[in-house]
Amino acid sequence: MRPTTRRRLGLSGLLALGIGLPGLVQQPASAAAAPPMTITADKPSATPGSTVTLTMTFTNDQTTNTQFVYQSIQPTWTTSQDPGLKYTFKSCTGEAVQCDVNKQTGVVRYNVPVVPGATRTVKLTYDIAADSACGPSRRIDLYSYVYYEYQGGQAKKDGVYTTGTDVACATPPAPAAGARAEATADKAVKAADLVTAQQLLEQRRHVAAIRH
Repeated sequence: MRPTTRRRLGLSGLLALGIGLPGLVQQPASAAAAPPMTITADKPSATPGSTVTLTMTFTNDQTTNTQFVYQSIQPTWTTSQDPGLKYTFKSCTGEAVQCDVNKQTGVVRYNVPVVPGATRTVKLTYDIAADSACGPSRRIDLYSYVYYEYQGGQAKKDGVYTTGTDVACATPPAPAAGARAEATADKAVKAADLVTAQQLLEQRRHVAAIRH
């Protein structure tokens, strides 16, 4: 047998082995499914007299069309209990059939249907009042309740998503070591501020009223 023939037979054997044992060939990793809702702020920290714009994007993470998507956004309990924080939503725009703001709350109903993997985006902007309290322990924390239906309305999901912005003074003094430790601890507590069961129940009741 000539060397050229032996080389061809050897190559054919390796190809056959590769086809016969697909488990030995590394398969491409599948992309992780996008979360149904993402919320980002255009700035992590803002000063009194400025604005903050939130970009909220709903992604249909199901295999069937989503035909109803409702979202609300409002302050967490901790933020609502701080009378020194002054802010109001001023605008709501994007891919929605309803996009309303009223003082510290907003309501969105997205354009539907949303096919699997497709997205809808809305932008909410709020003003921080010029006389709002500010400082290392001051923060506007918001939570968003999202509810959506799919599979011809036979299936539904909901969830809560949070976002927040520090309210910094324009020229904050350098805090002492003790004050820095206190501010760090205070922020940790606020970061752990969860939506209460009562708040979540109120949101679900509101959606039920809209659907009926």
